[in-house]
Amino acid sequence: MNTDPARVERVDRPEAAPGPEERATRPPRAAVHAASGHRLGAAHPRQEGPADLRLVPPALAAWATAALVLDVPAGWAVGVVTGALLLAGALLLGPARGRPRTLVAAALFLCVAASAASAALHGADLSRGPVPELARRYATVTAEVEVTADPRLTRPRVRGNRAVPPTVLIEADVRRVSARGGTTVTTRTPVLVLVDAGGEGGEGGDDRQGGDDRQGGDDGAGGAGGRSRTRPAAPSRWLNLLPTTRLRVAARLSPPRTRGDRIAAVLRVRAGGQAPEVASRPSTAQRLAGRLRSGLREATEELPTDARALLPGLVVGDTSRVTPELEEAFKETDLTHTLAVSGANFTIVLALLLGPPGLAPRSERRGLAPRLGLHLRTTALLGGLLALAFVVVCRPDPSVLRAAACGSVALLALATGRRRSLLPALATAVLLLVLYDPWLARSYGFLLSVLATGALLTIAPRWSAALRRRGVPPRLAEALAAAGAAQALCAPVVAVLSARVSLVGVPCNLLAEFAVAPATVLGFAALATAPVAMPPARILAWCGGWPAEWIAAIARTGAALPGAGVDWPGNWAGAALLALVTAAALPVGRRLLRHPWWCGVCALLLILVVVQPPPLARVIKGWPPPGWRMVMCDVGQGDALVLAAGEGTAVVVDAGPDPALVDHCLRSLGVTRVPLVLLTHFHADHVAGLPGVLRGRSVGAIETTALEEPPDQAGFVRRQAASRDIPVRHATAGEQRRSGPLSWQVVWPPPSPPTTTAPGTESGPNDASVTLLVRTAGLRLLLLGDLEPPAQRELARSSAAAALKGVDVLKVAHHGSAHQDFAFLRRVAPRLALISCGEDNTYGHPAPGTVAALRAQGATVLRTDRDGALAVAGTGRELRVAGG
Repeated sequence: MNTDPARVERVDRPEAAPGPEERATRPPRAAVHAASGHRLGAAHPRQEGPADLRLVPPALAAWATAALVLDVPAGWAVGVVTGALLLAGALLLGPARGRPRTLVAAALFLCVAASAASAALHGADLSRGPVPELARRYATVTAEVEVTADPRLTRPRVRGNRAVPPTVLIEADVRRVSARGGTTVTTRTPVLVLVDAGGEGGEGGDDRQGGDDRQGGDDGAGGAGGRSRTRPAAPSRWLNLLPTTRLRVAARLSPPRTRGDRIAAVLRVRAGGQAPEVASRPSTAQRLAGRLRSGLREATEELPTDARALLPGLVVGDTSRVTPELEEAFKETDLTHTLAVSGANFTIVLALLLGPPGLAPRSERRGLAPRLGLHLRTTALLGGLLALAFVVVCRPDPSVLRAAACGSVALLALATGRRRSLLPALATAVLLLVLYDPWLARSYGFLLSVLATGALLTIAPRWSAALRRRGVPPRLAEALAAAGAAQALCAPVVAVLSARVSLVGVPCNLLAEFAVAPATVLGFAALATAPVAMPPARILAWCGGWPAEWIAAIARTGAALPGAGVDWPGNWAGAALLALVTAAALPVGRRLLRHPWWCGVCALLLILVVVQPPPLARVIKGWPPPGWRMVMCDVGQGDALVLAAGEGTAVVVDAGPDPALVDHCLRSLGVTRVPLVLLTHFHADHVAGLPGVLRGRSVGAIETTALEEPPDQAGFVRRQAASRDIPVRHATAGEQRRSGPLSWQVVWPPPSPPTTTAPGTESGPNDASVTLLVRTAGLRLLLLGDLEPPAQRELARSSAAAALKGVDVLKVAHHGSAHQDFAFLRRVAPRLALISCGEDNTYGHPAPGTVAALRAQGATVLRTDRDGALAVAGTGRELRVAGG
């Protein structure tokens, strides 16, 4: 074979398919390397041609079969296997045997049979052994479990007025189990272990069977290295467990909440602050992987907050330091894939070894391998070992497995000198992985990974060529085509998961793309260097922190735009609708490309929709209404009020239960400066959203009630304030303050706690709520927090009672609950009563009796669960209210 560069350039162009005589005279592909005459070998010159789709139907058939057969009765699975084998046999032995189409069809049915058999066997694991029956009886057992994935901590969630204690989630296999008074049985059953870490500190979480973040490991079970500052300290003894570690636990079994999960039962462990009892240490490979991950965490310890959180996620998928607000920003901008190690990371690593993918199989390839004098087969073997190490260190998530399998198939083609085509490699990877682990067929992560890769291999090249024909620079055309193709195919699935469609996903991905490669390369260099020499690893991590900070800044900036996304039906019907809209928009887009002026107009309209300049947004949406004085944000079952104090300035009273909701409300109002955040009391439905208020805004001070109960939520507020150097002070009755045109007086609580309630009871924090009488533009607004009848009666007897008569606006106490002093309501006699409560809340808020009592006095009653956000505008003479 002629390996002259000019010859390689010439044969690289598409050619007509070879005829029979040419195929007969062509040398065997296995001999291509030896015949090349080059010391590094070469691949077959015919690298281009029609896409090879023969493996796609069998892969898709196996995928669909696995998804359907996993939880069907055994008889149905046997029927599917038998029927597929009979059909394959009939095709292979029938009159049309030997024909290419017949062989393809027979292969498809054989793949269906193999997939059905594998799925049936894996599904049977959920009903085999004593664990499922013990779970149905909610038995208390002693079990030995083997950890199969990195433990993770649930995200904060508010239930009622309290934050749910943090829960550690551990995927594991039960290896031995014994109920009380029973014998020990050896088994292998997949379960989910829930470790209650309540009382151990932390900011709260939820107890769902899931969790969005992944935790990194240490160099052994229960190690302390690399602990995140954003996580509770005590649960880290469970969070640092490595896969293959065996634990001995006493737990209560229960059935899984939903069918179709890959677990047979849930084990709830009451840790009580105790460290896990380790029965056996993790394997050598996992300990090595844990040391590498821990070394990377240590190397990034001194980086800025975002880089410190993001770099381990980009490199090995360790998102344990990623805060909920940063994760939400990545979701809003469709950049979540950068937090999950995927094919892009593996491609970057292989590119270091092989050079650019287009040159990887050729003798003139670039990268480390040719510089080290490695032959193609040796290079492929080294790449295979690299793929194995990649899976072990980054953990076998669906996207990691897909990337490693696809890369391994391509490496095999490289080693054998066969035609290198990534589409058959992708189909082969899907087929092998679904046969190996049928549960991947139901994994959204696996689906998104395959769709994104398929888009890059099929649609992106055509779109890139079309853009180049219209004068777009090649590099920009490739980037635009790749981002657009991946977005077009993945957006319907993302809509199912998030009930939202991002309008900034493509530009944010384009801007972030240029930083992903350097951050990944420098991060992997720090990962490999840390166990040997930490100072150079810190320098490499510092260099990698710059592009990581850029990616985080892109995510935060994109998510902060008012029109970053639009709500969309979060079901498969919504996904189908989005797919139809995308398909209809593509022909329109092709026509627009012929008219640059129209393209410019459409781009300008999209920018206006996304940026939503406040004057334009007010004209179109009518929100916020001009001259608004107070807004009651729609934050669900909680309180968050905004008092206008000047252009872009507002005093915030309470923060609601969800940071994202209160942040969205403040952004819609254009609030960038908050001289004071006043938290009426420390129940979670009033303070858990505080990070959303502080996000990207200048905050002068935080004022709270003096009764710091519940203590965990009071501590949460102080930690949030301390992390941003915001002073915290207590409000007391009698103090009066002003900010611009806004003035207010604290009328409750008195310097000493109320005598009618005792601290520590449910009424204690409620009756210690800071109560404000606000004056603005001739309006008087009374904000009662969650005051209950005893405190309302004492307030009616206080020195401030005279000023409370006949107020213009009343923020009804405690979400309009039945616990009201109706004599106090008659004294206040508001013109407008506003109630903040969540839709379909389980408390029955607002109580019909409370609403009726207010209306009987002539008050107009509005509520956020039905009317949305509520804005009060006007003056004392002309009071107006508008819904958002």
